[in-house]
Amino acid sequence: MIYYVVIDTNVLVSAMLKKNTPPDAIIRQVFKGNIIPLLNEEILDEYREVLGRTKFKFPESAVKDIITGITKDAVFMDAAPTEQILPDSKDIVFYEVVMEGKKSKDAYLVTGNLKHFPKSPYIVDPREMLEIMKQSKIEEDDKIM
Repeated sequence: MIYYVVIDTNVLVSAMLKKNTPPDAIIRQVFKGNIIPLLNEEILDEYREVLGRTKFKFPESAVKDIITGITKDAVFMDAAPTEQILPDSKDIVFYEVVMEGKKSKDAYLVTGNLKHFPKSPYIVDPREMLEIMKQSKIEEDDKIM
């Protein structure tokens, strides 16, 4: 099953900082083609800016590789303006893109900062997203039998 996901920048940072964690597993699922990122240029610009910060000391080649991997099969869409007010105004674009994505797809927003977004079944942390994927796989396997 394919999942359409808006990936918050903090998930990318966490994945690059520590391997074998739920954020890392989310990015690996993107690279495997099981997760299709939903993006727009504003999100992509934030990815580049944050991952390029000197405090993280990420090699330029690693940043390029992750951006290339994320954009390879991504679906680009405009962020539909929303009346939603979030604690951090920089997060609104992620929320707007997931809301736009939900108009035509079963879309999720994966974030490490759930408190920055309204409580919703489609706004999940990396561990929850992996559990959703695992549960869907189990249900899919049950249908085959």
